[in-house]
Amino acid sequence: MTDQNGSRKPGFSFSLTEDWLKGLHRNDQIRLDTLVGLVSGWGDDATRDDVIAALDALAEALQSPREGELDMLTDEIESAAAMDWPQTEFGLADAVRLRDELDAVIEQLARFNPAAAVLPAQRAAEGRDAA
Repeated sequence: MTDQNGSRKPGFSFSLTEDWLKGLHRNDQIRLDTLVGLVSGWGDDATRDDVIAALDALAEALQSPREGELDMLTDEIESAAAMDWPQTEFGLADAVRLRDELDAVIEQLARFNPAAAVLPAQRAAEGRDAA
């Protein structure tokens, strides 16, 4: 799996799909934290059994999921493994870099409708409707 997005930090970045029709947000830290959280209690038999049972239920539901079922079963896995919220802290340097990457993505996504990329505050400042 090669990363072609050109970011200085491809594992925590914004980019475009190959066809430039959708944006991508990559956050490898969340995947790492998820896997570590999932197996952190693996040494405890009760925790391991609860996690395995929740994973089995999710695997079974994937065959023909009902609406909301996958979210519910994923929540059960996170609960059984006592996992934290999937979030990543970042500082100013990353915030500025991510903003620049996201601005580039927005510019490409809005290439056929540039007005859609204008923020409501900008529209209001220019005297247009803020809707």
